[in-house]
Amino acid sequence: MSSYLVPARDAEAEIEVKRSRFLATLVRAADEGAARALVEQKRREHWDARHHCSAFVLGPPPHAVERSSDDGEPAGTAGAPMLEVLRGHDLSDIAVVVTRWFGGTLLGAGGLVRAYGDAVRAAVEAAGTRRRELLAHWAVDLDHTEAGRIESELRNRDAEVLDVAYGARVRLLFGCAPDDGERWAAVLAELTAGRAVPVVVGEGWVDR
Repeated sequence: MSSYLVPARDAEAEIEVKRSRFLATLVRAADEGAARALVEQKRREHWDARHHCSAFVLGPPPHAVERSSDDGEPAGTAGAPMLEVLRGHDLSDIAVVVTRWFGGTLLGAGGLVRAYGDAVRAAVEAAGTRRRELLAHWAVDLDHTEAGRIESELRNRDAEVLDVAYGARVRLLFGCAPDDGERWAAVLAELTAGRAVPVVVGEGWVDR
């Protein structure tokens, strides 16, 4: 998997069902520690609420870590439908907590499943999405007289310029799709009459 979707921004959304309030808080999360910290934050912030149900998906598919919690609601009525919404939107690196204030009317299993799912869907819509891509990192050494021109050419052709370091020569670090390196090597050869020879120096994930 060389790309996947992540939330574009943190978001909250609230719905009300038969006087029960469901507040969904959605954040970008890098690891389990950050996801669990969100749950504890909501417990402290909304200490008067009965439930703080949660779901999170972390890391690139197909090996993403998934967790969910019903936090006292009937089994399978909160965490699982929340997680299913995240899966349905192909989202990862995401944590969501739905805080519920009981309104005095029992909703039944089906009502809870719908309410928790709807709250998360509303938060996902508010957050939006962006794509996270795996890029191969390439370095190329250039003369000072041509570095600016080459950098501009790469940016104009949608290469991801990651860093420019100035020394005796200019080292330009750029990223491209892992299977696109040969094409960029040919582009650089064309732009520098064969003088520039890029080398792979690693890889990393970047939001696009």
